[in-house]
Formats: sequence, structure tokens, C-alpha cells
Amino acid sequence: MLVIDGQQGEGGGQILRSSLALSMVTGTPFRIENIRAGRRKPGLMRQHLTAVRAAKKICDAYVIGDEIRSTELTFRPGTVKAGEYHFSIGTAGSTTLVLQAVLPALILANGKSTVTIEGGTHNPFAPPFDFLQKTFIPLLNRMGPTVEMTLDRHGFFPAGGGSFRVEIVPAEKLTGFDLMNRGNIVRKQATAIVANLPIDIAKRELEVIQKKLSFSTDCICYKQINDTPGPGNIVTIEIESESLCEVFTGFGEIGRAAEAVANRAIQMCQRYLKYGAPVGEYLADQILLPLAIAGRSQFHATFMSQHTQTHIDLVQKFLDCRISVDDRQRDGVTITIL
Repeated sequence: MLVIDGQQGEGGGQILRSSLALSMVTGTPFRIENIRAGRRKPGLMRQHLTAVRAAKKICDAYVIGDEIRSTELTFRPGTVKAGEYHFSIGTAGSTTLVLQAVLPALILANGKSTVTIEGGTHNPFAPPFDFLQKTFIPLLNRMGPTVEMTLDRHGFFPAGGGSFRVEIVPAEKLTGFDLMNRGNIVRKQATAIVANLPIDIAKRELEVIQKKLSFSTDCICYKQINDTPGPGNIVTIEIESESLCEVFTGFGEIGRAAEAVANRAIQMCQRYLKYGAPVGEYLADQILLPLAIAGRSQFHATFMSQHTQTHIDLVQKFLDCRISVDDRQRDGVTITIL
């Protein structure tokens, strides 16, 4: 049985989620210790527990330690089963992070699947729904499966109450690819959404984006929604090139000015555009696992975080692959999977 130290590297929940995903794909049992030891509240929180139980249900796994605040977990996977699944976090915990744990196995399952997850769809410190739908999923589909995501209801922190559905047509195997060049920018779009808040907040955010990124009026839009359990605000900036679409976000918080929310997304966008690499920092971390499952692949990223290095170390424990990082270039890093 593979033993994983949950406090290695950045010591967060991704070590657990990726271990679950890789265990289901490879059939490798594991025990993880010191779960989320690097966090202020260590151990399993609600969204992590939901991910564990979702994985358990999908592959009929034998599990020890699946309880709140548990710092150790044993997971022995069974056979992955395609089907219709519904998971509810019960809090504003991130639905997209739960999906991370189960999607790799289902895109290689023996039939079509539908997954519905309820909770937070737009959370700080987690990839929002828009990033998965417009950036991650299109790249995943290049590898062979057909995955479609539909947002049923926004769910903002701290109220949650959001929901999305994922339709999955699996592939027999995943095919890797090279993603080294961005190409020309073909589309730009900025969107500001407010839920149960004044629309003026969204307008102020877009004014900042127009000024600092020189977006024309036809490249911006705002939306006001009132069907969420609580208030919320998100700004997204989409940069679509010939090779992919990157999405950068800023989240509204109590006490944070609209201009500051917009500036958060603007700064990430400007950092991305400064480099010629097609893959942004957060996408590099997300796309690594499926590409490693696929096999020979290579991509050029703007930056490699400690989060990604931790991910590389973990992936190589489960998979028979070698991952190298070339950080000698001025315009980013090249990650090669062999």
C-alpha cells in the first residue's frame, strides 16, 4: 500500500484529491497521513469528506478514516462504475474541487456518467465553475473524452447553495498533447456578476477593467442574479488565444471595494499576457494530472508554483512516468511528461 505524507510541499487538500483520483485510475490503494497539516484547520473538512465519499461510492472503495477533522485516511479502490451520481457538500465548500477527485476516473469508465454536485460554485481559493467550463474541460476533451458542464445555480461563499451538472462520455484511453505556443489573441471578454447586490458594483468593476486593459464596450458585460441563497460577486476576464482560453477571476468580499476586486483579476491577466506561454499558473496545476495519465505530453507555462511541484511529486508516486521541469527560459517554464 502506498503511504502518502499529507504535509509534503504545500500540504493542502489537493494531495488528498489527487491521491483519490490516481488511486481510482490505477487501482492502487493508499494511506494518507497528516492530512492538510499545512492548513490553519488541519484534517478533513466538509468538502474533503464529500470528495472522499464521492470517490468511495463511484468505485465501491474500502475506506477508513472518512470523518470530519480526520488526519489519516486509508483508501482501497474497487472497480469504477459509470452512472448517475449526486453529491451535496452541505456547506459552501467548493463543488469544483470535489469534481477534481472523481472526474479522472469517470472519463475512463465503462460507460456514460452524469454527476451533479451541490455547494459553492464560485469560491475564493478554488477554481470557479467558469474556469473549468471554459479553460480546463476543452483541454480535457482534446485527450479523448467528451465532457460538458452546465451551471444550474450560482453558489457563492459563505451561503453556498449552488449546483452544476457534468455529462461524461468516456474515452478508452487518454491521448496526450503538446501545448507550447499561445498564438494570437482572438477574443477578450470581461464579465461582472452580482448576486443580491446593487448592479453599480458590477459597473464599477468593469470601468476599471476597461481603463486598465483597454477593453472596448462590446467586450464587457454585467449580470445581476437574485436566485442565490446569499450575496456574491465575481469578475472574470477571458483571454482566448489560438490555442486555448484562459480565465482570470476576482471575488467580492465584505469590506473589499469593487475596484479592488477588479484589480485582482486584472493583475493575474496582466501577468499572463506578460509571458508568451499559453498555460497560466493555475491551469498548469490542473492539467498536469490528466496529461500524466495520458502519457507523453509537454506544455509551456507562465509560472510553476509550489502547488504544482507538490503535484508533480505525488503523480510520480502513482504513475510510471517521469516529469521534468525546465525553468531556464525567460518567458516561463516547460513541463515535460515522459
